[in-house]
Amino acid sequence: MHRRTILFSAATLTADLRLGAHGGTAHAANAGAGPDESTLHERSLTGRKLRQRAAERDYPTTWPEHPVNGDESIPSKIGTYTKGLPHDDLGEVDLTAYARLRLALASGKPADFEAIPIAGERKLLGPQGGLAYDLAGPDPVKLVVPAAPRMDSAHVAAEMAELYWLALLRDVKFTDFEDSALAAAAADDLSAYSDIRMPKQGGRITPLTLFRGNTAADLSGPFVSQFLLQPVQYGTLRVPQLHDTVQPGADYGTEFGDWLALQRGAARSTQRDFTGTRYLQTPRDLAHYTHFDVLYQAYLNAALIMLGLPQAQVQDAGNPYLASKNQMGFPTYGTPHLVSMLAEVAVRAIKHTEYQQFFVHRRVRPEALGGRIEVHLHRSPGRYAGLLNDEILHSEVLERTLAAKGSYLLPLSFPEGSPMSPSYQSGHSTVAGACTTVLKAWFNEAYVLPNPVVPSGDGKSLVPYAGSDKDSLTIGGELNKLAANIGAGRASSGVHYRTDNTAAYKLGETIALELLREQKVLFNEGGTFSVTCFDGTTVTI
Repeated sequence: MHRRTILFSAATLTADLRLGAHGGTAHAANAGAGPDESTLHERSLTGRKLRQRAAERDYPTTWPEHPVNGDESIPSKIGTYTKGLPHDDLGEVDLTAYARLRLALASGKPADFEAIPIAGERKLLGPQGGLAYDLAGPDPVKLVVPAAPRMDSAHVAAEMAELYWLALLRDVKFTDFEDSALAAAAADDLSAYSDIRMPKQGGRITPLTLFRGNTAADLSGPFVSQFLLQPVQYGTLRVPQLHDTVQPGADYGTEFGDWLALQRGAARSTQRDFTGTRYLQTPRDLAHYTHFDVLYQAYLNAALIMLGLPQAQVQDAGNPYLASKNQMGFPTYGTPHLVSMLAEVAVRAIKHTEYQQFFVHRRVRPEALGGRIEVHLHRSPGRYAGLLNDEILHSEVLERTLAAKGSYLLPLSFPEGSPMSPSYQSGHSTVAGACTTVLKAWFNEAYVLPNPVVPSGDGKSLVPYAGSDKDSLTIGGELNKLAANIGAGRASSGVHYRTDNTAAYKLGETIALELLREQKVLFNEGGTFSVTCFDGTTVTI
């Protein structure tokens, strides 16, 4: 008997239908009849097989190799994440303390994690989460992220230059980039790096491509996605996306003593008064948003915005209920299924992030690399010769930063600096890749969003977007842009490099696709999920 067999006696129900057709009534003994024993046995066998196949898929017998960039082989560990551990007066880690961290990561024993010495008040961010098993979706050890660029590479030099320019442009409105002399200078300078991987127009970075994501859709329309601007319908609440803001010009970690305290785990906090709310319009606004957002918040908002649009047009064509005359989706292919999937992929994305960050790559955070630059150029000239790339050491943006802030340290927008975990890859962006993939599977990516908007000059209201591409902003494109905006928020705060984000989008996408494949075989209705991936290829499940 096939698992789709109805769980009631077919013979009994056929007899009942025959009686009903002739005006009779069903026997009272048949009322509420449950599944027969053979059907229950068959369901048990099928359910067990489905779980076994999922386990075989998620826990392979042969595990993959995880490539690393080799920076940890530097004896002083200056190219490795060490924040929160004891550091000397140049910001170099106590090697015995670092050995305790490595011991815990190697043994996996909770007692060894408790024995890691911490220099300040801040605690390491969830390293044991990367060791958790899961009963759905791929195991964190199964999925591979490419090695991060080496600290001495031209690629990292370009990524650091992007972060320094982002810091200098934190308070310039995205809508003003085209007319900003500082944005023009940033675009010209970044175009000259030998391994810059930002979007370009005519072979060059321009103020309009500056800091945008790497998909084609990221270059269409306003910098900020419509899903971070349009009002959100929370049941009976219609919520405008007016956000708490922080003071312009408030940068941190630019004085060496403060920077050193942050590397030793000093606690700092952002003072918030919720009085200057406005729509997101500057890099600092995006940074502040990603400082306090909650995992899948932006994607739940996006889902609620799309659920308020005409469902016959915005739902993905593979949803089987679009063609049904008498049913609609609910626990499958319906709203409860959608919102629970966003939560499910989000928490799994964080488990994968913690595994990659702590147990594989341990990439140095940008703020720490900025400290290496300051030491090499100022505190102990030439100390890291051969370990830092000349393209960043001789850059225009470093001299501008020195003139503006008094040091070569990377200006940070969070008082406490980065989270207490390694840099590669970004948890925010892994969640972004996973959740936007679920949304692309659910909704019609080609649907053009009506009435696009941008913030007004003071950011207090929304005004129509009047660009020539205003009628081409699609669900799929604006979801890609939403992911890129979250990554840009982490970059503009100074806590992640571009590759921390781009690698994470792909990892999150893979997590979501594998979870969707796993779920698909469980459903009675059939149907398909179709997703345009970040690299432009299409996957149908």
